[in-house]
Amino acid sequence: MERISIGELAKQAKVNIETIRYYERRGLIAVPPRNKSGHRQYSTEAVRRTEFIKRCQSLGFSLNEIQDILELRMTQQSTCADMKLRVTEKLATVEKKINELIQIRDALTRLEKKCTGGGPIGKCPILEELYQ
Repeated sequence: MERISIGELAKQAKVNIETIRYYERRGLIAVPPRNKSGHRQYSTEAVRRTEFIKRCQSLGFSLNEIQDILELRMTQQSTCADMKLRVTEKLATVEKKINELIQIRDALTRLEKKCTGGGPIGKCPILEELYQ
């Protein structure tokens, strides 16, 4: 089995070395054996695992949620329905955030339209509304 250094793992997975160490401390990737000089020696599977973690993060999953997903994968009793539930829950969270952001955008748009940008700050209609 091919072994790679932490620097090579970080390079291949396109993350910082500290990210690898953090994932290791969190238990997201296995603590690797060390060579005679004490350097970590990761398997190429660690690259795949790190890339998996980054893909999950890019979809909005937290490290705690990713830990849960990784545990699902290792549990014989888990099914596709268990994973689908995680995705469905994340989708609901994303939809809620989108709705909240739309409300914020609409409120900011209304505020922006109230102000011409002229006049003293003490008379700014945006600040006056925010202070009410």
